[in-house]
Amino acid sequence: MNRTPRTLVVVGHGMTGHRLVEHLRAHDRHGTWRVVILAEEPRPAYNRVALSSYLEGRSAADLTLAGPGFLTDPLVELRTAAPVTGIDRRARTVTTADGTLTRYDALVLATGSRPFVPPVPGHGLPGCFVYRTFDDLDALREAAREGGPGVVVGGGLLGLEAANALRLLGVRPHVVELAPRLMPVQLDDGGARVLTRLVTGLGLRVHCGTAVREVHATADGRAGRVTLTDGTALDTRLVVFSAGVRPRDELAGPAALATGERGGYLVDELCRTADPRVWAVGECAAVRGRTYGLVAPGYRMAELVADQLLGRPATPFTDPDTATKLKLLGVDVASFGDAHAETDGALEYVLRDDTAGTYAKLVLDPEGRVLRGGVLAGDASAYRTLRALTGRELTAPPDRLLSAPGPGGPPRRTRAADAA
Repeated sequence: MNRTPRTLVVVGHGMTGHRLVEHLRAHDRHGTWRVVILAEEPRPAYNRVALSSYLEGRSAADLTLAGPGFLTDPLVELRTAAPVTGIDRRARTVTTADGTLTRYDALVLATGSRPFVPPVPGHGLPGCFVYRTFDDLDALREAAREGGPGVVVGGGLLGLEAANALRLLGVRPHVVELAPRLMPVQLDDGGARVLTRLVTGLGLRVHCGTAVREVHATADGRAGRVTLTDGTALDTRLVVFSAGVRPRDELAGPAALATGERGGYLVDELCRTADPRVWAVGECAAVRGRTYGLVAPGYRMAELVADQLLGRPATPFTDPDTATKLKLLGVDVASFGDAHAETDGALEYVLRDDTAGTYAKLVLDPEGRVLRGGVLAGDASAYRTLRALTGRELTAPPDRLLSAPGPGGPPRRTRAADAA
């Protein structure tokens, strides 16, 4: 006997929301769920991680995640440009900006995050931008002037992506980072020094340990100069705020849903809110109070929730993989496990080659036998091998592991080694 499908409403169609629906449809063999996706943006989900490639010639269609089969699936209804303005948990309905009510049997909040813009004077002037969507990049492209200066506020992953975008547009970027080093979450001092030296050689001017005090307007009312807290003044007509993100959890208050101390819908290790019919996944979810700004944990949450909806075995979300491997401005960087040696008794083994511009650190247990984590900069060819070894006993001496050929190229030769 065929049953009428229950209705799952997914609020948000970013990378995580899309993965949830894909996983659900791939395993819902009996069509038990009809999915309604309410997307705020006017287009389907796209690969936000590869957003910079849009400025290198790839089109919005190239980065779209929703294929023809997804868009024509009779059990998936995608409504774009349909931001949700309210949730009635008692009636089990959501309301969109045009007043449409949609009833749900289960609700997943995948609202993502918004760029954080420090509330400095002048942050809203014409010429100030964020770096999050295709529309943001289109606005940057229109405002950029070949050979002119630009300022990127933030020296983490997002900030360096934005700096690369400005380079692609012919702009000469300054990068301003409050922390004493670039990529402070992923890299240690040694790795950050190598990264800074390499990106400086590519034309970036790096200002660490300082912040923007004010964005000053010119006579025409546009951004024209930035002053930093250390007194430095930078002339610019372009300021990009890329200093991290904040969870999009504004629906929590009206829906009487709890949030974490630092924002995000508060959920347990199964990504459930206190309402058994409501889940949250991705950057908007505070799993036991902690939010995650990487794609991999978001995908893990998405699949976990889809499995619960289908009655499949679901492993709780604990100790997510936050390993990162990226190529930023053509420079390989990676971190994994206990990259900052924060566990008790941790030992560090470091290989640094200043001539080649490479840095590698392995974090070991107190006996020097078990790999706990590491940092790679300038050459990340050993990343895949090392990541697979994390938490296990070393299969070779550290120097051999770091110089072994990786999937991306030949062995690395180390000219200078420091053991710490």
